Amino acid sequence: MTTSALARLLLASTALGCAFAAPLSAQTAPAEPPVTDTADQDVDVSAPGAGGLDGEDIVVIGRNIPNVIRATPSVVSVLSATDMARTGEGDIAGALARVTGLSVVGGKYVYVRGLGERYSLALLNGLPIPSPEPLKRVVPLDIFPTDLLASTLVQKSYSANYPGEFGGGVINLTTKAIPEESFFNVSGSVSGDTITTGQLGYTYRGSRSDWTSFDGGTRSQPAEFRALVNSGKALSLSNFSLAELKTATMSLNNAETNLIQRNDTIPANMSVGFTGGTAWDVGDNRMGVIFAGNWSNSWQTKGGIQQTTFGISVDADGNQVINPDQDYRFLSTDNRILLNGMLGLGFEFGEHKIRFTNVYIRDVLKQARIVSGQDVNVGDEPVNRNYTSWFQRQLFSTSLVGEFKFNELSVNARGTYAQSRRDSPYERVNSYRYDPQIDSYFNDLRTGGTGSTIAFSNLKDEIWAGALDLGYALNTERPVTFSAGYAYSDNSRNSTRRDFRYQVANSLPAGVSQQRPDYLLSPFNIQMFDIYLTEVSAAAGVASYDAGLTIHAGYGQVEAELFDGFRLTAGVRYETAKQFVNAIDLFGTGGATGENTRLNNDYWLPAGTITWNFAEDMQLRFAASKTIARPQFRELAAQSYTDTDNDRVSFGNPYLIDSQLINVEGRYEWYIGQDERFTAGAFWKQIDNPIETISFNNAGSLTTTFANAPKAELYGAEAEVQKFFSIGDSGFFGERRVMVSANYTFTNSKLKVSEGDTTRPPGQGGGTAPATDYFRNGAPMTGQSDHVANLQLGLQHDGKLSQQTFLLAYASDRVTQRGLSDTPDLVEHPGVQLDFVAREEVGIGGTPLEVKLEIRNILGTGYRESQTMGDSTVYNNKYRIGTTFALGITAKF
Repeated sequence: MTTSALARLLLASTALGCAFAAPLSAQTAPAEPPVTDTADQDVDVSAPGAGGLDGEDIVVIGRNIPNVIRATPSVVSVLSATDMARTGEGDIAGALARVTGLSVVGGKYVYVRGLGERYSLALLNGLPIPSPEPLKRVVPLDIFPTDLLASTLVQKSYSANYPGEFGGGVINLTTKAIPEESFFNVSGSVSGDTITTGQLGYTYRGSRSDWTSFDGGTRSQPAEFRALVNSGKALSLSNFSLAELKTATMSLNNAETNLIQRNDTIPANMSVGFTGGTAWDVGDNRMGVIFAGNWSNSWQTKGGIQQTTFGISVDADGNQVINPDQDYRFLSTDNRILLNGMLGLGFEFGEHKIRFTNVYIRDVLKQARIVSGQDVNVGDEPVNRNYTSWFQRQLFSTSLVGEFKFNELSVNARGTYAQSRRDSPYERVNSYRYDPQIDSYFNDLRTGGTGSTIAFSNLKDEIWAGALDLGYALNTERPVTFSAGYAYSDNSRNSTRRDFRYQVANSLPAGVSQQRPDYLLSPFNIQMFDIYLTEVSAAAGVASYDAGLTIHAGYGQVEAELFDGFRLTAGVRYETAKQFVNAIDLFGTGGATGENTRLNNDYWLPAGTITWNFAEDMQLRFAASKTIARPQFRELAAQSYTDTDNDRVSFGNPYLIDSQLINVEGRYEWYIGQDERFTAGAFWKQIDNPIETISFNNAGSLTTTFANAPKAELYGAEAEVQKFFSIGDSGFFGERRVMVSANYTFTNSKLKVSEGDTTRPPGQGGGTAPATDYFRNGAPMTGQSDHVANLQLGLQHDGKLSQQTFLLAYASDRVTQRGLSDTPDLVEHPGVQLDFVAREEVGIGGTPLEVKLEIRNILGTGYRESQTMGDSTVYNNKYRIGTTFALGITAKF
């Protein structure tokens, strides 16, 4: 079907559309029980339009089932602003860690039911947002503070109104719109952890304004260097004279970006912020504005082991073992500065609502790291490497959403422009090698194990998107709603990375090669000993790439009450998408044009859900659907990046193809009483051509890339219970209830690989290779934990803000990537984490204050990623994580 034909079809079906209005209790939204399930709860959700039946009209049996549940057919979880506040988490990633079936990786990436990041989709007010992470498709949700959000919806079963890229689920963030009354809050907090605060760490000077998240010019490219970089020629002696190269090399800022210093008293973390809003009546209508701003400056020191094995060996007893071929000890300090703000305008008139939302988030990571140890690729002598970096990520999103209701006809229109950027200037590495003859480390810029490099990279990702949903409720004895919608999105990306190595024309004197990095690469030494930069990004041939993904989609859906307590929702979505990645030849060598990507696919994606409300407080759901997962730009582009989460180099595979999923799910729900529930469910997924991470030995370094496995299967079950207990009639306990909330998810996944199956790895010109060379039949999918469990145990005052809660989280081992050659997979061990959060409202001078005490990681659970074979273990990453203590105060005016 052509785009014009699809458009005509959609226009012809406008009488069948329906909108998804913001108040979830008023109209349909895909939702399951929120953490607080009061029957009349009004949770503000703005998500893709999807026709709906009014819960009060259709449910004639389940009068004890909350409105927010009976109005929705799909399997989801909803966190309201109150729910998010109870967890005490400052960002939405931490709050979502408590939702059934969700796990948080690295403190920021939320995985649904253990599936990897490529199977999780994030939306903001029902619209797409680009990820500022070049190595990830999923948006790092720790950049969204909970203060900005009215609700967070996690939908786990697919419905046709959502984008077809729906694997594990979708996370829809709704920003606050019109406040019920005027408010202004000012907050501040101080925190620290037992490993970092007041302890030894590493820092470098950088710019004086780094604490603001903005560089003051220290990391700007000087005019002399910029002229050569923008010349269209690679920096080398064949393109420029030695004098020109030396002049450009000397112009770069040196000591401020290159000298790591000890800091024996790393400071505490601090944050300040404000939120405010007001609303006023305009005749019979209502207008509101809400605004927020937050700044935080936090530190984390990590010290531990980083090992790599390249193959299997045999010990003295004839047993197969693995030994570290690279064995390093490291200490790094991350200084993270987060700045964010939001401005939202809302207007309600009649049954209509318009919201205009603008969000700005700037997330900066300043890192200093020293690594020292053995590397068999260098020799018997140890090496010492120091790294300095500045990663600045920025996201801006503006969206306009209109939700209109005209009796039986509803209209939902939304549009957005969003841009994310990632700039990393002055990524520096200096490598020194130990010489036993002089009993010292040296860096002569030419001997194996020595060298100095510098890199500049920038990425810009833009999205233009819009959607129109229309619906009509038939005037029949039993409610029937037809809906249809059209969605468009255009995502473009440009990424450039320039890598340079310091070289010396002849040789350095022994005394000079032993100097510290800022002296070694000083303008004096550059001029005196003919040190110059040469470009190594030209050798890779993919220093830059452009990418794009354009999607046109339309859907039709019907929701009907077939008989008392029995509802059917069925629909189909048609998506056509063109995706490309073009490697750009910056230097006219012809090497960057050989491996480009062109994907042009269209899909019919059916989805259906049956809900049977067979008792006043119970119901069953059954859902089935077909969805897809497209390869992300980073997985397709043959451009190398170092993943700061694990210090491994990664590059893409231009021959990846889409994955296709079949999803089946069932669920039982019992609403015991107000705020109390028990739910249980089971799910199954089959994935054709899942994208998995594979490993290579690239010149003595463990390097990762991607390839399509033939098939994968995943199944599991989950359960959740929330219950309140009274434990006294008077006094302290008489005013409070004990809250117990627990959830558990079991997931089993396995790759299916048979003899004769093939895959298309990178570097073979698109040719196929046996899939058994890269994947093991029965191996679990990467990123998936078999067991995820959460427990909340706390006291809650019935009449005022007074909460004391223990939060226990557990995730079992999960594979992070495939081992090199025949070595075991790399396995992450998240373990158990215990937190305590207390919130109390007190008054001082007539001003109410909310005081919050947090103790995180009480058990001191560290991080461990390892490979194990028999009695031998290689620790790929292992370090301690301290216990964090935080005290925050919010003044409410």
